[in-house]
Order: sequence, then structure tokens, then C-alpha cells
Amino acid sequence: MKTAFITGITGQDGSYLTEQLLAKGYEVHGVVRRASTFNTDRLEHLYQDPHQPNPPLKLHYGDLTDGSRLAGLIRSIQPDEVYNLGAQSHVRVSFDQPIDTANIVALGTSNLLEAVRDGQQSAGKQIRYYQACSSEMFGKVQEVPQTERTPFYPRSPYGCAKVFGHWLTINYRESYDMFACCGILFNHESPRRGETFVTRKITRAAGRIKLGLQEKLYLGNLDAQRDWGFAGDYVDAMWRMLQQDEPDNYVVATGKMIPVRRFCELVFEFHGLDPEQYIEIDPRYFRPTEVDELLGDPTLAKQKLGWEPTTTVEQLAVMMAEHDLELAKQERTLVDAGHDVSSLNRHDQ
Repeated sequence: MKTAFITGITGQDGSYLTEQLLAKGYEVHGVVRRASTFNTDRLEHLYQDPHQPNPPLKLHYGDLTDGSRLAGLIRSIQPDEVYNLGAQSHVRVSFDQPIDTANIVALGTSNLLEAVRDGQQSAGKQIRYYQACSSEMFGKVQEVPQTERTPFYPRSPYGCAKVFGHWLTINYRESYDMFACCGILFNHESPRRGETFVTRKITRAAGRIKLGLQEKLYLGNLDAQRDWGFAGDYVDAMWRMLQQDEPDNYVVATGKMIPVRRFCELVFEFHGLDPEQYIEIDPRYFRPTEVDELLGDPTLAKQKLGWEPTTTVEQLAVMMAEHDLELAKQERTLVDAGHDVSSLNRHDQ
């Protein structure tokens, strides 16, 4: 049985990756931040019988900003593979909280790489490391499409922090002969996406509008173009990177780009609605520096990893719209029963 260690396990990617690793027979350890409320909803369906002596999924309190805690966990668990998925990953929020974003995304990567290096020395074995990089590193794109060799030009504190983590991972690979891979993942979505991210904000609002629970959807730049794929496909690419003979950097994308406006159309068309009647532009949602287009070239991932996306953006939009329509139906039932669901109506904010 292989052992994996995942930061960001409670997030979208962490839950899909955990699901796949457990199916492959891994023992999975995840880091969760201590909070006043439980934040493990995406993992609930993965828990086994709590009374079994050695459950394959184990969660540990910790934080990317606490290097000593990470080092202690790595030494204790002695994982075969480490996946660094933890981040403050909301690009717009990174403009409001640049220092917090840098501490988690940039310095957090440094803490984890040091913990892995220390863990290798104490355990006397190789630990394979995956660094979650981002298409936001390309920002003001220098060429279309973007490949592993395209120069970076980040346009947000989040993108800048990710560039630091990317190059630091390469530095540790070359300086300490670590098996460390960088996955430059383009936008990837799912029904497990956080509701403040634009695709989920759209699908959540459209379902509520369809059932009369919401009147308008407020968005920013509808002309921004993105390469959107399914998160469940993309975590498979992460795992494939760590199974190779040599570490490398890989762009993970679909190779197809559409504007936010078109994603809105796909979702509202699913509900039989005209998006122009319900969508309004709010300047609050524009970034100080916009990223106009991101389009990835996944040729290397296809050639070396044997990886290809299985879900089109059209299928993804329907998948998410169906899921969020069911959530809206549950809300509608509560409203019809006389319950106040005004606290749930946060998707136009």
C-alpha cells in the first residue's frame, strides 16, 4: 500500500484526488486547518467505518504556514507521495489579501518543500512531490497557446505567488535531486467548486433563478476567455506525473477556450432561460489587472503521461447546472414549507 500526503485535501481538487487514490488502494493523509466549524463536506462520502482499526483516510490539523508542524507530520507519516494543493486560490481575493496569499501560496510551498527534504533524509527514502501551479502564472500571455516553455507574466498577487512556488519547486529538484513535478493546471471546475468562483456562481444562480429564488446574477468581465476542464480529469494527471521515471513540468488543459459569456449561455440554455434577462455587470467584480485569455497546450501531458481530458466544457456546464438545480430544488422546498433561506442567497454578492 502506498501512502499519500495531501495539503488542501478539503478543497475541490483534494477531494477528487483523495477519491481516486483511495480507489487505487492508497492510504491517504490530509492536512486540515483548525476552524470553529467543520469544513470536510467534500470528503464525507469517503469516510469508512470509524470503528475499523486502520482507516485508509486520515486527517491531521495543520497549516502550510506552520513549517514545524508540516515537518513533524512528514517525518511521522513517511509518505511515498506528497501533493501540495493547499492555497488561498481566489484570484480576486488575492488583491484584497496579498500578504496572506503570499504567506500561504509562496512561503507555504517553501515550508512544505523543506519538510519533504527533511522527511527524505530521516526516512532514507525518496518522497515524490507534486506542486499545484496555475495558468494564472501566464497572466498577460506572451504567446497563444501557452506551453511549458511560455514565459510567465502574472497579473495578480495569486499568480505572482504561484510563480514563486513553481520556480522554488524546480530549484529543489535541481539542488537536492528531489522528484518534484509542477502541474500547470488551467481552469478546472466541478460541482464541488467553491460557490464564489465564477463558474459555480453562474450555475448556482441559474438554478435559483429558474425556481424563483433569485432575480439577478451580477458578474464582472464577461469577455475574459478561459480553457475550462473537469477537475476529476485533472487530478488524474497529477497522479500520472508522480508515476513517471523522471520529474518534469506539465501543462494540463483541454486546448479549447471560450469566454465567460459563453459559459453563461450554456448554463442558462440548459434551464431554458435567456441569460441577457438576468445577468448584469457590476464593476466590483473587475480585477485591477485583467487576464484576457488563457489557452493551454496539453501536448506534453498527452505524449508523456498518456493523459487526455474526458469531459468537454459543454458537458461540464450541464453537469454543474444539473447539480445546482437539485440544490435549488431543496431550497425551494424549504421556502414552500415556510423556512427562511435568505442566508443562503449569497450568490449575487
